Amino acid sequence: MKRLPFILLIVLLVGSFFAFKSSVARTPPGKYEQIMGLVGQLLVQGHFSPQNIDDGFSKKVFDKFMDDLDFEKNVFLKSDYDSLAALYATRIDDEMKGAPVQSFLAISTVFDRRIRETDGWSKAILAKPFNFEEKESIALDFDKLQYPGSAAERRDRWRKKLKYLALEKYVDLLDEKKANKNQKGYVIKSDKELEQQARSRTDTVIGRLFERYKAKYTADDKFDMFMNAIANTMDPHTSFMAPVDKRYFDEEMSGTFFGIGAALQQVDGKIKISSLNVGSPAEKSGQLQNGDIITKVAQGDGPAEDLMGYNVQDAVKLIRGKEGTIVKLTIRKTDGTVKVVALKREKVETDFDTYARSAVINDPVKHTKLGIICLPEFYAAFDDPNGRRSYLDVAKEVQKLKDAQVNGIIIDLRYNGGGSLYDVVQMVGLFVGKGPVVQVKDRINRANVLDVKDSSVLYSGPLAVMVNEFSASASEIFAAAIQDYGRGVIIGSTSTFGKGTVQRNFGLDAKNGITYGESDLGTVKLTLQKFYRVSGGSTQLKGVESDIVLPSYMDVLKLKEKDNKDALPYDEIAKASYSPWKNSWNLGEIKSLSDQRLKTDSAFKVIKANSQWLVRENNESSLNIDTYREERKAVKAKSDQLNAAQKLKSKMDVTMLPSEANKFADDKNKAERVKQWLKGMSEDIYLNQAANVVDDMVDIDRLAKNATPAVTQ
Repeated sequence: MKRLPFILLIVLLVGSFFAFKSSVARTPPGKYEQIMGLVGQLLVQGHFSPQNIDDGFSKKVFDKFMDDLDFEKNVFLKSDYDSLAALYATRIDDEMKGAPVQSFLAISTVFDRRIRETDGWSKAILAKPFNFEEKESIALDFDKLQYPGSAAERRDRWRKKLKYLALEKYVDLLDEKKANKNQKGYVIKSDKELEQQARSRTDTVIGRLFERYKAKYTADDKFDMFMNAIANTMDPHTSFMAPVDKRYFDEEMSGTFFGIGAALQQVDGKIKISSLNVGSPAEKSGQLQNGDIITKVAQGDGPAEDLMGYNVQDAVKLIRGKEGTIVKLTIRKTDGTVKVVALKREKVETDFDTYARSAVINDPVKHTKLGIICLPEFYAAFDDPNGRRSYLDVAKEVQKLKDAQVNGIIIDLRYNGGGSLYDVVQMVGLFVGKGPVVQVKDRINRANVLDVKDSSVLYSGPLAVMVNEFSASASEIFAAAIQDYGRGVIIGSTSTFGKGTVQRNFGLDAKNGITYGESDLGTVKLTLQKFYRVSGGSTQLKGVESDIVLPSYMDVLKLKEKDNKDALPYDEIAKASYSPWKNSWNLGEIKSLSDQRLKTDSAFKVIKANSQWLVRENNESSLNIDTYREERKAVKAKSDQLNAAQKLKSKMDVTMLPSEANKFADDKNKAERVKQWLKGMSEDIYLNQAANVVDDMVDIDRLAKNATPAVTQ
């Protein structure tokens, strides 16, 4: 049978309503039924490796949703779980096929009731002093906990949580009292008063938690969580996004949004303005200042929404919107006055935080000058043909560094979670030239090889790529291609994250069903394809193993794709036809030189030992004040050693390119961020090791060319 081209598969998927129905379907369906039906169709007909939508799938969704609502296992009772499971654990698949939606509503009803009970318990528990002399402990490894078997056990579990929070604050207050007892004007309080103050502060923190439950755990909010649990059960990267979340996702990917240009932070449960972008609507209005508290947000002349219980991300979603529209903020000024400020949304670029940026590492002893390019994500303005693209920006940074006559380049992809597939392919071409970069396969067709057509190479010198556990997707494609070609050295954690799958967004529309465009019911980010290296292996699950491994605290935390039970498996296909890069240096020699340095580097020994110790120690905590102090003292000592080990004793000389030294002179906030960024790099032991590796490559290149070091002026 002739294979369907991938684009035709998508067209068929969007343009059809499948025979995915149940005899219990009702007409007309409500919003929830519509969404569940459309999601069910997409998962079955379009997913790369679909599971059967049956009772087994339903049970997994049920458990995931229950865990999402109550991951600490202190809200639901075991009897709640059992009774809800008996009625609904095998019903979710029926609801995806048209049955009336009941499961999530029933679970939500029980959750809301238990939260109201817990709110009442909290006030009663915190009204009485805690006995911190009592010998008891609290379990902090929630994955090992079961749901409490009785109301008394649940209440006691909640009591321990409150006691733990209060104990933290009580010890801090005692330490503050000891440190300030001789300070003039400092009011000395009794231990009894401090214990009461600790409970009061805990009550404030818990009160905000319940405010958030009320503000952001509406029926629609919990339904969004429920749909995400369904999508994530198919695989961790298939997800459901409500319309406002989809808009926020697109903004983060493009690095631009339409808003007011104010940075927000949550302080004491309030949404506070921390800085204003120069030239932004917020700054130009002259009505907003740092420290102002935003209490309400209204869309134009619409009703104002109270931000009580909101976190920063939720507040941001309300403040951003379409270009030219009006947002009205109710502001409490630092002097206590309240005013309403109307602002017109304009385009705002998060340039420093999102876009590629470069700096230079100068080493007068080794006579080298290395370029460092940091790329937070493979961004692309998909809806704007004139918008910024990551590979074009990286090309500009590479050219700047070449003009500055650097001896080698380091690409920093740590914490880069991926992004545009097109951009990563083109970016590989900057360093490799013409040839295959990655293979992409859907569930029907043979693998399609994505390649670079242009044979020109922008940069051919020594190259290293820095990665860590959070380098994922497009980052892994780049690192894998550089590694397979032998073009550069991969430096970092044992392996990258391990996300080797491709997603596309499909809108859910009340009238048109599954669409590409705007969607009033939400969007499904659906896994349709899988990545494979040009050498044939998938980046899925395994990720990319570093050529030079640097011990990392995060490496022991089990946060990678392989640690998720719903992750798709690793597999291999035939390798593509490609010609390895010819280097003057040998990887074995480079690794040997690095190993010699690491063997004598006590910092990485400390990081490895202390990381493993800290993970074990954080599974439980004593609620006895003396034992708690001993535990905290030990943890602080290990943590301080870990933090100190991660900072160079002799800082590197890291500077901006001369042409960019005053780039942010007119924006004090960005100028300060640049200063802190350079400072952070100057004392980064991981970057220092990468610089040493590139220096080795430079030295070998010089020897191969019989060249003498050029003295940097």
